[in-house]
Amino acid sequence: MRNGHFAKSPTGATMSEQETLLTPSEVAALFRVDPKTVTRWAKAGKLTSIRTLGGHRRYKESEVTALLKSIPGGISSN
Repeated sequence: MRNGHFAKSPTGATMSEQETLLTPSEVAALFRVDPKTVTRWAKAGKLTSIRTLGGHRRYKESEVTALLKSIPGGISSN
């Protein structure tokens, strides 16, 4: 849950409240790219997106962090 919104997984189950979801803008800031690039990554299958009830994309913080750690020059694993 982020900003009071619940997201549903592709199976329709409500996600755990412990899972932090990031907006495309937040993910874009971490990777230093345009938010549209993040959306293209999701469409290409490079990043899993979850749709909110309103149809907006959200990304699991744990997956984004793992992806950042896997790229050269990404955040440190400390």
